[in-house]
Amino acid sequence: MRCKEIVRLILIAATFTLGALVEKARAEILTVAGGCFWCVESDFESVPGVRGVVSGYTGGTSQNPTYKQVSRGNTGHFEAVQIDFDPNIVSRETLLDMFLRSVDVLDAGGQFCDRGQVYATAVFVEGATERALAQTVIARAEADLGQQVVTPVLAAKPFWRAEAWHQDYYKSRKRVVTRFGVVRKADAYKRYRAGCGRDARLRALWGADAPFAQAH
Repeated sequence: MRCKEIVRLILIAATFTLGALVEKARAEILTVAGGCFWCVESDFESVPGVRGVVSGYTGGTSQNPTYKQVSRGNTGHFEAVQIDFDPNIVSRETLLDMFLRSVDVLDAGGQFCDRGQVYATAVFVEGATERALAQTVIARAEADLGQQVVTPVLAAKPFWRAEAWHQDYYKSRKRVVTRFGVVRKADAYKRYRAGCGRDARLRALWGADAPFAQAH
């Protein structure tokens, strides 16, 4: 192979590597708990600028917890998500505003039909800057509602990815056995969300400001 060709290939490889590094540098992560993580994942994957959402567990002390362990309520973990976003397209502040208006911020005992600390809401932050921003957004939500928001701002802890069968549950065409019979996960999710009363409550609480409830 000629020297010029080798140099050309090296330059191409370097360009792709640099592009990947720049793309990675642009990405940021927002970690929140908003009740059933299937619902939060479904909501935020529809937002322009969000590159992906992962369901998981955080806030507790157990290492590599399972859904069965977390759902028992004795690990201290929340059902949570990590939202991977490009801040050049959508800001952390905007996502926090949307998050607070996608949950019942007046309910400290869980969310909608899902009860217990596992399903409570929370915003997880790293450092003073993220904490101050979250508190500012919460204060704005309190002013809009005229009531105290009970969603806490907590220091970030290790995030454990949930089992594969939880990821993208809301749009999966795989069939599962449910109380509705054998149905696709996507259909089971829609029935669960409607039956749980999530969007009805959000419309009652936030009205037209509920960013995702209007679509259901």
